[in-house]
Amino acid sequence: MSVIKHPSQRVGVFIDTQNLYHSAKNLYNARVNFGEVMKEAVAGRGLVRALAYVITTESGEESAFFDALAKLGIETKTKDLQIFYGGAKKADWDVGLAVDTIKLAPRLDAVVIASGDGDFVPLVKFLQENMGVQVEVITFGRSTSSKLREAVDDFIDLCDDPERFLMRSSPNHRPDAKRAPTGRKRKE
Repeated sequence: MSVIKHPSQRVGVFIDTQNLYHSAKNLYNARVNFGEVMKEAVAGRGLVRALAYVITTESGEESAFFDALAKLGIETKTKDLQIFYGGAKKADWDVGLAVDTIKLAPRLDAVVIASGDGDFVPLVKFLQENMGVQVEVITFGRSTSSKLREAVDDFIDLCDDPERFLMRSSPNHRPDAKRAPTGRKRKE
């Protein structure tokens, strides 16, 4: 794909946080480095808005994550996790992401969707054909819909450089783990 990216382009980034989180966890047992994802998505262009669609839980354990996103200049849109009778859980932001993208598209030259979800193919086609914007996807290629890859103007595969786009917990991070030797002699 040959796509033009230049500094005067206005770009919006729309992050399907659950999709990236689960892809990183399932493929690499790691967490996403959203700072690096944003750098690659914006690519030196004029960022108009970055939105991350996230789920809140009753425990509120995700608040530090939301703070980290805010420090990167990413606005968060939250939705409560739905738990149905029998234990089934639902946490879906696809419609919200699509609506926001369509609302902001008239002010953008390029839309970057951070998701590999094939449900976004109709959105991609609508944005290209009716709104005249360039549509790019940045996500993990190994868990991306082939139809989505085919539909977009540019596809950025985070699997091409996982060390850059992932954060791994160190093996010594576990509270019950013994510390690795430092190689220094102790003074006695």
